[in-house]
Amino acid sequence: MPVKSNPMNQYARARSRALLSFLLCATALSLSAQKKYLQCGNLLDVESGKVLPARTLVVQGNRIEAVLEGYAAGTEADAVIDLRNSYVLPGLIDMHVHIEGQSSPDSYIKRFTSNEADIAFESAVYAERTLLAGFTTVRDLGGSGVNIALRKAIQKGLTPGPRLYTAGKTISTTGGHGDPTNGRTLDEMGDPGPREGVVNSPEEGRKAVRQRYKDGADVIKITATGGVLSVSKNGQNPQFTIEEIQAITETARDYGMLSAAHAHGDEGMRRAILGGIQTIEHGTLMSEATMDLMKEHGVYLVPTISAGREASRLADVPGYYPEVVARKAREIGPMSQKTFAKAYKKGVPIAFGTDAGVFPHGTNAQEFGYMVESGMPAAEALRSATLTNARLLGMGDELGQLKAGFLADIIAVSGSPLDDVHTLESVRFVMKDGQVYKAD
Repeated sequence: MPVKSNPMNQYARARSRALLSFLLCATALSLSAQKKYLQCGNLLDVESGKVLPARTLVVQGNRIEAVLEGYAAGTEADAVIDLRNSYVLPGLIDMHVHIEGQSSPDSYIKRFTSNEADIAFESAVYAERTLLAGFTTVRDLGGSGVNIALRKAIQKGLTPGPRLYTAGKTISTTGGHGDPTNGRTLDEMGDPGPREGVVNSPEEGRKAVRQRYKDGADVIKITATGGVLSVSKNGQNPQFTIEEIQAITETARDYGMLSAAHAHGDEGMRRAILGGIQTIEHGTLMSEATMDLMKEHGVYLVPTISAGREASRLADVPGYYPEVVARKAREIGPMSQKTFAKAYKKGVPIAFGTDAGVFPHGTNAQEFGYMVESGMPAAEALRSATLTNARLLGMGDELGQLKAGFLADIIAVSGSPLDDVHTLESVRFVMKDGQVYKAD
């Protein structure tokens, strides 16, 4: 026989649920109202390059409310974070990562054995490693499209990771560095088009950009020349006409999207610059004439020295790369740091970027050491990874500095990065959007 419910019990349960809901809401409001007082032994002003002793950052919600002299604390309800033995600086920004994967001896096989779900789970691990290394914002320059879903998951708080600006799928030409069917059998190559990121005319270029916009991408990335890690034979030949690049960049601007060009060879770089591209990735074989052209057009070099060095090293590991890739890695990889040194001395604008994924995610900060080795002062290298990159992303009023009104992306290290830039390779505290993710 069914048991009859007691109206009084139903009323009591409903009342309990209402009370619980009220308490949860009250707790949420209390936490959102709570301020965080970060007592900083040394605060790095990346704009001036000066270290400011004994400062307190007041964080309310996801923003910096104030920067106070001395060590301050709020009410008993507020949190105090002791960073008095640390050097505190803005969260770092990497303008070139590939968050979906990471180099390994089976990378080329995994293209055929990994499903989107496999890629998604791996990318979440790499995103967390990147964030915990102090990189609170990154620009992801091409993958399968899972990168867009990852960005959404991070925004919703489903998985920890940096603020992600992604290109979705790269735009290439048939057989070019970014053609996803390179290396497949004739039966499997097919004839991919703009949806898959393969274009062969200005009209197809426009369609590809609009497809990226529809897919939810934030930026546009083209492969203006051959590349090292693809299985196509040439690592440096130009692969777009100027007219094709112009159509892509004009459409990208219409949709408010920053444009980037992978480029190793000089002629492809020249065409990309004249075609309106805003950042040149790698720039490995750049001539002095092209350096002058970059200065003239205000185009930034994203040097990715770490990737060049790692690819060159792995080329000598038997069986790590297919031979066609190893040959290109030996030829092109060692040039990246030398070219960066020349470009910096010549006054080419520099934006910090690493190509993480070619080397392990979470070790992005090694790039600073290579930049300093090449003649760039540590203060300028830090500026390129904060102020410069924030402005390129259109976030110069919200990211890249520790100022009132800016987003609370804050990291801390144990020593002065101006004296020893390698200290950035051991970040001890990470806050992104006002939330603490690491506190050693």
